[in-house]
Amino acid sequence: MATKKTALSKDKIVSMYMEYTLENNEKPKSVYQFMKLNGYSETEFYAFFGTLEGIEKEIYVLFLQKTVELLHKNKEYETYDMKSKMLSFYFTFFELLAANRSYVVMSLKEHQNQLKNLMQLSELRVAFKEYVTTIITDEYRIKNEKAQEYQEKAISEGSWLQLLMTLKFWLDDASPAFEKTDIFIEKSVKATFELMNISPIESLIDFGKFIFKEKIQAK
Repeated sequence: MATKKTALSKDKIVSMYMEYTLENNEKPKSVYQFMKLNGYSETEFYAFFGTLEGIEKEIYVLFLQKTVELLHKNKEYETYDMKSKMLSFYFTFFELLAANRSYVVMSLKEHQNQLKNLMQLSELRVAFKEYVTTIITDEYRIKNEKAQEYQEKAISEGSWLQLLMTLKFWLDDASPAFEKTDIFIEKSVKATFELMNISPIESLIDFGKFIFKEKIQAK
C-alpha cells in the first residue's frame, strides 16, 4: 500500500487516476480499491468527486483550464484578434493532449459506441463554449444587439463541433509530431473565419481538398 505523502486535492486524484489507468491498462474498478491502493480513504475521495466518471470528465476540463492559463502567460495574447486567439488555443490545447496522448487515446477509444466516449467531454463542452464567447470580437458580432445572443450560441456551438472534428482527426493522425493535425487546424480555422466574414470560399475549397486527399490516401 502506498503511504500518504501529500495532502489530497482534486489535481492529485486526477493524477493518480491517469497513472492507474495507464499502468494497468484499465480503469479502477471501484472508488474503494482506487483510494486504498493510493493510501487514502474512500471518504476522502467524495470530498472532491461523486464518482470515478467525474474524474474522467474533470481531466478534459483541466486540459482546457491549463491551456487558457498558458495562453494568458503570453502578454501579447490579449492583443490578438479572435482568429489568432482561436489558433493559439488549438495549438496549445493539442500540445497538452499530445503530452498525454496515451491516456487520451485509451479513454476516447474505450467504447465502440462513440456516444459513450463523448460523454467524457460533456463538461469540456460547457467550458469550451464559455471560452469561445469570451473571445468573440466586435469584428464578428452582428450589430443588432437582440441577435447577438443567438449569434454567440451559434458561434460557440459551431466551434465545439469544429473542436470535436479536430480531435477525431488528431486521434487518427499517425504523422510525425502530428504535422497533419497542425495543417488541419490552420486550414479549418482559416476557413471558418472566412465563412464568418462571408468572404470568398477559396479557403473552404482548399480545406475540402485536404480532407479529400487524406481520406483517399487512407484507403
